[in-house]
Amino acid sequence: MTEQPTDSTTSGPAPVRARTAPGPDAVTLRPRAIRWTAWLSAAGVMVFFLIAAYYMPAEDTGVIFQPADQVAMMVIGAFVAGGLLLMARPRVRADAHGVEIRNVITSRWYDWADVHGVSFPDGAASARLELPDDEYQSVLAVQAVDRGLAVRHVRTLRTLHRSAVLGE
Repeated sequence: MTEQPTDSTTSGPAPVRARTAPGPDAVTLRPRAIRWTAWLSAAGVMVFFLIAAYYMPAEDTGVIFQPADQVAMMVIGAFVAGGLLLMARPRVRADAHGVEIRNVITSRWYDWADVHGVSFPDGAASARLELPDDEYQSVLAVQAVDRGLAVRHVRTLRTLHRSAVLGE
């Protein structure tokens, strides 16, 4: 175990929390509707760009398209599809020790002791973790469009939080 330096007011070294990710008993929560939408949209965009690349040289526009132009169209389509697939990335992994929130780009770990609660404000698109100093972390993996699934996910997170905080 790694130890932190101590100052003159403490009697011994303070332990460092080694936990930075959920354990093997973690519950994984993912959105349903946005994942389907992202995958279908990405597939549609790829099909569109592949068809456009295929028919580029066939159009008589006065411009001569080369094979490199076709490849560039497919690469652009792959980038757009990849951007759409970022919306399928949100995930929550939680266990008795804490919760990992992975949104579109970032991923953060919170110990349950640092979380004041799990809420889903009226009219909000997604749930959120209530943090100290009136801050919050959006939980894009729990979205209102998933209706019943979102309710189950919030209940799961609240149960884990309650059991960790109360020591049940």
